[in-house]
Amino acid sequence: MDNTETVLEQPERWMDIAARYLFGDSWIGKVFLVIFFTLLLAFIVKRVILKLLPRLMKTRTYWDNALIAALQRPLNWLIWILGLSWAVEIVWVQTHDPLFTVYGPMRDIGVIWCLAWFLIRFIREVQDHIVRKGMMEEAAYDRTTVDAISKLLRASVIITAVLVALQNLGFSISGVLAFGGIGGIAVGFAAKDLLANFFGGLMIYLDRPFNVGDWIRSPDRDIEGTVEEIGWRLTRIRTFDKRPLYLPNATFATIAVENPSRMTNRRIYETIGVRYDDAGKVRAIIEDVRKMLENHPEIDTGQTLIVNFNAFGPSSLDFFIYTFTRTTEWVKYHQIKQEILLNVLDIIEGHGAEVAFPTTTVHLYDDTPREAALPAGAG
Repeated sequence: MDNTETVLEQPERWMDIAARYLFGDSWIGKVFLVIFFTLLLAFIVKRVILKLLPRLMKTRTYWDNALIAALQRPLNWLIWILGLSWAVEIVWVQTHDPLFTVYGPMRDIGVIWCLAWFLIRFIREVQDHIVRKGMMEEAAYDRTTVDAISKLLRASVIITAVLVALQNLGFSISGVLAFGGIGGIAVGFAAKDLLANFFGGLMIYLDRPFNVGDWIRSPDRDIEGTVEEIGWRLTRIRTFDKRPLYLPNATFATIAVENPSRMTNRRIYETIGVRYDDAGKVRAIIEDVRKMLENHPEIDTGQTLIVNFNAFGPSSLDFFIYTFTRTTEWVKYHQIKQEILLNVLDIIEGHGAEVAFPTTTVHLYDDTPREAALPAGAG
């Protein structure tokens, strides 16, 4: 090997020269220099990232933003782990204290942890960007799929990091996997509820009965609200009075779930009564109401549309309206329904008729004999 090696190829030699120049042959000086340059490098890297990140935010691509944002903290920890392990190595070479022999495996585990931390942060940054972009630009994306893929990737990173760390510590990976297979039976019995919730969450991701943001309700339970998060164990629902409702995922395997968010139309179904005194005007009223609905821009004429005389009520002649709006939005639906009912009222009044209300007609019967009712001497 060439003896004229560069400073970058042998940083230890450069550190020895600097330490001898400043502190003589003291190994304490070497440790001080290592910690000092570790602190200096961590400070420089932090400042560079803080300067670089705002510039990257102005670019169109997001991958560089996510990469730098995810790298910021793990890289700082990695610098300190490598620097401190180098310092501990210097102490061990000089003292041969058995306490410092663990610096090698601990350094490797620290590096693995930093790498796994970086990957987890990067996955989360990309997930948050996709969600923000979908909400701001109203782009078509499936929030549930994004969350599921993100969780699977993070779980894969964690499992891989744990296995690599165990192998680095001298454990046999095949033995660990075999132990996991045998111990899985005992764990399954001990944590059957946890596993039931886990597989319940998996079924939600696969079957897709609802997604994040959907309005759901169950006729079997007192459950109704908007889905905020689907976790591996719990699903969080925000009820309409703004209270969070946490449901174990296994619950959805035993109940029926209705998803009104996926309805194609909303139905208007109303019964209206006209007075018996206006019986001759009922036919014309029904025809005009039907024409009004057929010409209304917010009524979906491709769906069932019925306006028919329905029943002789106790105090009214009843006809019903059965139709569907184009919109499924809750607030807009009620505005359309209000407009339809007011138009029906105008049509009834336009024909000179009135909407019936409960009335009772009382016929009095006079059972007094006619002779007794006549005055005396009349005849």
